[in-house]
Amino acid sequence: MRYATDRPEAEDMLQEAFLRIYFNLGEYSGTGSFKGWLRKVTVNTAITYYHRNLRHKHHVDIDEYVTAETGTAGFEEDFYSAEDLYRVLNELSPGYRMVFNLYTVEGYKHQEIAEMLGIDVNTSKSQYSRARAILRKKLEELAKMKEKYT
Repeated sequence: MRYATDRPEAEDMLQEAFLRIYFNLGEYSGTGSFKGWLRKVTVNTAITYYHRNLRHKHHVDIDEYVTAETGTAGFEEDFYSAEDLYRVLNELSPGYRMVFNLYTVEGYKHQEIAEMLGIDVNTSKSQYSRARAILRKKLEELAKMKEKYT
């Protein structure tokens, strides 16, 4: 779900990943963890799926966003539900979401992300920075709404 815009798209990605794993199982060399190999195949499948379907997505020019850190120290750990976080993440543009997930969740470096997505390293860094700013703003708005109704 971190790389998809909705559940059906995530299911398509997962099915494609399972097929790639099944048909390429012989390529696993036995070095490194099997779990790591599965994760890499799955993430690469999501990236391939993203590139293949990019022309069908609504594309937002990243220069339209203005980055502004809000200065908020942080959020309470259990304040947001998993659904809240997924919803906010899915509101990001596909490019921002992809870079954010690869860097924050998967732990790739910006150089690796740039190579995987075919973008400049600085583009990866700026998309990550802008995604963080947008997420922070959206989470602050969500927190205000929650406080208002509690």
